[in-house]
Amino acid sequence: MTADGTEARLAGAAAMRGGAPWSVAALLLAVSDALAARFGSVTVRGELSGFTRAASGHCYFTLKDTSGAGAGLRCAMFRRNASYLEFSPSDGQQVEVRGRLAVYEARGELQMVAEHMQRLGAGSLYEEFLRLKARLEAQGLFDAAHKRPLPQHPRTIGLITSASGAALHDVLTTLARRAPHVQVVLYPSLVQGLEAPAALCLALNTANQRAETDVLMLCRGGGSLEDLWAFNDERVVRAVAASRLPVICGVGHETDVTLADLAADLRAPTPTAAAELVAPAREALRQGLTQAAHRLRKGLHRQLDRVAQDMDLRALRLQRPGQRLQVQQTQLGHQAGRAMQAASQQLRMAHQQLQLRHDRLAAAREHALERQASRLHLLQSRLEALNPKRVLARGYAWVEGPDGHARTSARGLQAGEALSAVWADGRAHMVVQTVALDQEPSSGL
Repeated sequence: MTADGTEARLAGAAAMRGGAPWSVAALLLAVSDALAARFGSVTVRGELSGFTRAASGHCYFTLKDTSGAGAGLRCAMFRRNASYLEFSPSDGQQVEVRGRLAVYEARGELQMVAEHMQRLGAGSLYEEFLRLKARLEAQGLFDAAHKRPLPQHPRTIGLITSASGAALHDVLTTLARRAPHVQVVLYPSLVQGLEAPAALCLALNTANQRAETDVLMLCRGGGSLEDLWAFNDERVVRAVAASRLPVICGVGHETDVTLADLAADLRAPTPTAAAELVAPAREALRQGLTQAAHRLRKGLHRQLDRVAQDMDLRALRLQRPGQRLQVQQTQLGHQAGRAMQAASQQLRMAHQQLQLRHDRLAAAREHALERQASRLHLLQSRLEALNPKRVLARGYAWVEGPDGHARTSARGLQAGEALSAVWADGRAHMVVQTVALDQEPSSGL
């Protein structure tokens, strides 16, 4: 027992005996002793709210009554006992805590020093969060296909947050450090309480109607599930999803996830991270521009060097104009000589071909005349051989009647018929005296 605790107890005993006033420390210590004697180790069921883990490893939270009575009990779990936890506590979880009741003298508050904690199930508020999340997700409000990319280099950023909150200071400080050239338009709104959802929806609608920014930031600092519940309100979630401007949401700490985060085009773990994501650092852009300019200069110099080398090579290949003309004249003379030779040769060949064809035509004509003369002589010989006068010259005579037709047979002649006999050298007229026929007809006249 400490000296202060002993003195407080002694002062408390004196006050009880003689009716003297209590000191604050003595009264609190007496109440703490009474609680320890009356309740000892107790086990309490409730819903976690405002759970935090300090850098020292100690955990601090509030146990809320699950019946909705609004009662709350401040609790602390020191690092040694917290290291034995078998789960990660978070707001909204229903837990069963075993420990002892005490009075936190620094603030005179009743608290429970937790020695053991086990999870029982999700709290009613967290269960409502899960039900609403499942319904909105089924309606497609969180689909990745609806997410839009943020502008790479925004000129004006709209900020929806509390005008008196720490998130505004963090965002403005980050933007001033990273991108001081970017303008920020504040759309102040409540971010906690029953009126916060309507105020957030009004700020989102106002920003979309004005359309004076390139992107919207929806920000708030950390807190319990109840503190952040405005960002789980269905009206706010639908307003975020329906926004024509891209929305980045940075609400709470890294472990806090709201439905507005899921409906936004991009979720940031904190307001500061949202500011870092929405505006690239000016120094990084400057470095990128410097590097790009350096690469462009190097590429331009390489291109100029290649062009200069090509021009030098072409200059070496280029001759003086007079030499160039002389070469061309020589080439033209050679080409003219070759053209004349080719023309003369073609003329000689054409003349030879013409002479050859003339000779062939003359020979063919002579040959044809000879063939025609031979054929004419043959026909003349055949005609002469068939001339009747040549037959008559050999002693034969031609007998014909008055009608001038030849009488080639004795048959048919009649006595007294007048006939004419034709010899080669003359003609005689006669009259048939008698007709005597041979037994067999002869082939002569």
